[in-house]
Amino acid sequence: MNDDAKEFLFRLLNLPSPTGFEAEAQKTWLNHISRYSDSVDNDAYGNAWAVLNGQKEGLTLMVEAHADEIGFIIQNIGDEGYLYLNRIGGSDRAIARGKRLKILGDRGPVLGVIGNTAIHLREKDEDKIPEVHQLFVDIGAKSRAEVESRGIRVGHPAVYTDSVEMITTDRLVGRAIDNRIGGFIINQLFASLSSTPERPAATVIGLNAVQEEIGGFGAKMATYRLDPKIALVLDVTHATDSPGIDRNKHGSIKLGGGPSVTHGSANHPRLVAQLIEVSRRVDIQLQHEATSRTTGTDTDSIFQSKQGIPSALISIPLRYMHSTVEMVDLRDVDHCVRLLKEFVVSLTDLSDLYPKFS
Repeated sequence: MNDDAKEFLFRLLNLPSPTGFEAEAQKTWLNHISRYSDSVDNDAYGNAWAVLNGQKEGLTLMVEAHADEIGFIIQNIGDEGYLYLNRIGGSDRAIARGKRLKILGDRGPVLGVIGNTAIHLREKDEDKIPEVHQLFVDIGAKSRAEVESRGIRVGHPAVYTDSVEMITTDRLVGRAIDNRIGGFIINQLFASLSSTPERPAATVIGLNAVQEEIGGFGAKMATYRLDPKIALVLDVTHATDSPGIDRNKHGSIKLGGGPSVTHGSANHPRLVAQLIEVSRRVDIQLQHEATSRTTGTDTDSIFQSKQGIPSALISIPLRYMHSTVEMVDLRDVDHCVRLLKEFVVSLTDLSDLYPKFS
């Protein structure tokens, strides 16, 4: 990963993009990938995509990630000027107290803090994890009127202010790596494909979808419209190599152990087999996960679109998901980009994806 790519990744990660309010980050993503694409477009809800034309008509591969992050939304404003919250997606209330928030108001961002009563003043039963509606935000205002005068009302979104930084030469820490890292990988894939001497057979659509964190709605909308022949979905997965995680229950995935491929449910077995074959041929370490019912990702929305789209989920190992200290190994990211490129280059037809029952 060169310095320009890393600068773009940091810029993308630091932009707020809570579910339902992804527009600013999507604009940045689309502007950047447009330099490597034949066309770019978006829909009414903010799904954004880029197209790199291939040589074979009708052979279309979609590579998808989601652009949204978890956050909060202003639920109520008290008379004394304190704000009360609801969650956007799976925000973890256990880490909320004492954190700084950026509230995206009508007059620009407003800084707030989620109040944390001093340990000296708390009763024993107040040390329990608070419910979300018990959290309150202090923006330094003395009244509801003062809050409103600063452009804040019920319904404005908020995200933590934590930014991204390198913790080692190869490992990155920050919020919203889930799943802005997927959008970054699509950018890197397009950059790599656009610089090859010959276009691949397949047309590649890079989709950065909205609203994954609340149910995969953006992917459902965009997939129906774009109608690809096959799809590769990019997301993060739980690295289970930190203390306290039952690997018999959650699987064995290591940070820095390479991208993971998922088996079962939405994942087309022959497409998964092709990814495994490509990884072996180019010597990319691949980890394996199983799902018994659903993947919990946009794959669940994509594979059942229209007549059914052969789909596979490729995941980047991530520690401490849905926190402000998500950790990723950039070597896993680089290996994922390479795996995707080699797969695209090798894709010439879809005949192997359809089982013969007669």
